[in-house]
Amino acid sequence: MKTLTAILIASILTTGAAAEQQVIFQTDFEVGAPTGTGQGQIVADGPSRVLFIERTTAGSTSQAFPLDPNALAGRIVTIEASIRAEGVTSPPNPWNGIKAMLVLETGQARDYPQIPLPTGTFARMTRRYSFRGPRNLTKATLILGLEAVSGRVWFDDVRISLSRPAATARPAAEKFTGHDLPRLRGFMHGPQFVEADIRALAEDWNANHIRWQLNWVPMKQAEDWAADLPAFDKWLDGALLECDKALDACEKYSVRVLVDLHTPPGGRVEGGVCRMFQQQKYQDKLIDAWQRIARRYKGRDIVYAYDLVNEPVEGAIAPGLDDWRTLATKATRAIREIDPGKPVVFEPAPWGGPDGFDTLEPLDLDRVIYSFHMYQPHQFTHQGIYDNPTPTAYPGQVAGRLWNRQTLRDAMASVVEFQQACNVQIYVGEFSVIRWAPGDSGPQWLRDVTDIFEEHGWDWSYHAFREWDGWSLEHGPDRNNHSPATEPTDRARIIRTLMAGNRRPPLTSDR
Repeated sequence: MKTLTAILIASILTTGAAAEQQVIFQTDFEVGAPTGTGQGQIVADGPSRVLFIERTTAGSTSQAFPLDPNALAGRIVTIEASIRAEGVTSPPNPWNGIKAMLVLETGQARDYPQIPLPTGTFARMTRRYSFRGPRNLTKATLILGLEAVSGRVWFDDVRISLSRPAATARPAAEKFTGHDLPRLRGFMHGPQFVEADIRALAEDWNANHIRWQLNWVPMKQAEDWAADLPAFDKWLDGALLECDKALDACEKYSVRVLVDLHTPPGGRVEGGVCRMFQQQKYQDKLIDAWQRIARRYKGRDIVYAYDLVNEPVEGAIAPGLDDWRTLATKATRAIREIDPGKPVVFEPAPWGGPDGFDTLEPLDLDRVIYSFHMYQPHQFTHQGIYDNPTPTAYPGQVAGRLWNRQTLRDAMASVVEFQQACNVQIYVGEFSVIRWAPGDSGPQWLRDVTDIFEEHGWDWSYHAFREWDGWSLEHGPDRNNHSPATEPTDRARIIRTLMAGNRRPPLTSDR
């Protein structure tokens, strides 16, 4: 049951209560409670009755419960269950295994939001997962069971509710932006320093900031290399030397810098899950890495903020480890022990996407900038790579859904709601469309997303400057032509026009 969203969704809420809950489904499998249909058994488990599913060979067995799609459409939905397991084998894919999942149908498309769960044997635990239901939902089904694995699993106290988490922080009286400029508009920049590129950003494009990646490349191999902590330390030493050169040049050209820890300690496993949510040593290394960076750049006003981790993905968090919100809070406090008040940029799990704001609780900290990355619809912006089909046009039908300016607004609606509720600054750390999108599709998508960014006063950085030519504004639409265009592309004109309004005054203190 693989979809992009099934891979990307990896956020889990294990503590805290939701506010204003409306329960639309609930079963404890006692007499008279809904039991669904399928191959599961209702059995006694101590004093309780539970749904029990067992497989002696790898395969799929489940129980299904129909839900009212109208109740879920466009709402914040939380699925919760108490689960224990014995001997559940490792799944062939990250989306297989123990299933506490909804199947959501929207015409031709399906989505599979589910609670991320470990395998093996574990004692009874209660887990929750929250998401926003599609607005055009036509059918919804709850699935409990095992998929492509063997083992035994017990389900109890299953509940689906509609809610939005209660805000734990009061809205700030004055919005903190992290800088004293009307707007930051700039680029992501790769981990290798070239002064001519910094000069071009400042003088040719009038960019007033860059998001500098501390990025171990090639990224695919680095997902495993970063599991070796001595190797990670050695890589970080070299990456910071390049960052030092970039900061010197950015001071020269008055370009602010957001330092982005693009490669997390431990790297990632299949499905993009960060190892730091599986082993304590990687969470400890995150704190250590940010302390090192803070000591190195304390007093460098050119660094206006730190992006704590690029596109975090929690997956099934190992027992005793911190979730991303808690770990990010610890990292920020460690930074501020060295550099008091230093601004940080926080990207929600999973993957820093706008849907991460659906259920986001603001950090219990001040001077935080909240960030997301905008690549929706993914099959359009990434067409021709990662097995996405081409040509795919925008506006138009993408993956069974009509995408246009209003659809993009809907995709970012939770970000707007969060910004207004908490009075915080929003930073779009990445956005882009592949340069060979057909016809006027690429420029039209860029016009629409940047119009929305500008409407809400968001700072942003385009992905990316002189990195891979697939994302380049300086290259034309011919995929096979790897030379820069002789005239500005339509995509470049859109971004240049916006950056023409940038200010790059001498540095002053942040606010």
